[in-house]
Amino acid sequence: MPRSVNAVASRARRKKVLKATRGYFGRGKNVWTVAKNKYEKGLQYAYRDRKAKKREFRALWIQRINAGARMHGISYSQLMGLLKKAEIELNRKVLADLAMNHPVAFKAVVERVK
Repeated sequence: MPRSVNAVASRARRKKVLKATRGYFGRGKNVWTVAKNKYEKGLQYAYRDRKAKKREFRALWIQRINAGARMHGISYSQLMGLLKKAEIELNRKVLADLAMNHPVAFKAVVERVK
């Protein structure tokens, strides 16, 4: 009895990977073995960086809040402590946006907690 290989599914699987690797450099876009490895590595990077993105944005927000706070003579840690004490529940994303794009509103928040 001949071996059954289901070539239709194999071809579809390869086409899916080669379509996803379109635009990759060199043989990573058209040679099956290289493209498969690059595709799998790309999925690993995507998974890892979905987690890292959250850390990076939080760090960026903290830097922006700190810069805005220091313009008003207060440090980031002091500002966050005073916000908590005053029971003002603005998250870091909103505070960073205020510090960057609405300095008057950010100044009002700082003056309120001082």
